Amino acid sequence: MAQQANIAAQTAFGEAVVSGNLDALDEIVAPHSIDHDPAPGQGPGPEGYKDMFGELREAFPDLNVQVEHLLATDDELAFAYVISGTHLGPLMGRPATGKKVSYRGMQISRFDSDGKLVERWGSSDELGMLRQLGLAAL
Repeated sequence: MAQQANIAAQTAFGEAVVSGNLDALDEIVAPHSIDHDPAPGQGPGPEGYKDMFGELREAFPDLNVQVEHLLATDDELAFAYVISGTHLGPLMGRPATGKKVSYRGMQISRFDSDGKLVERWGSSDELGMLRQLGLAAL
């Protein structure tokens, strides 16, 4: 049963990010949650995720996250995903390019007994994304 609850929580997290309803993260992420691979300047807990994904959604208003593979235990999920979107807003101090991107990532999420995200480890191909936008040399 814990596996299904964790999958539901992770699904709700993804839906909050894609829809832009980032306040929903307050119900999904524990206040003391730790991101072991935070974005530059990302703070802890739900606010850190809201800030980070808020900036990403500003840069990519049509942001989409597609989970391609998922493994679950009673307290952890591991999944591979593809992020896609159109660069229509500022990103890392750079103006919009209007270009579309699609890049891969992987994440491991750990949940507490209340089904809240308490730890995250992850990596996405941000260099590949910057290259697609013409913002990084090949």
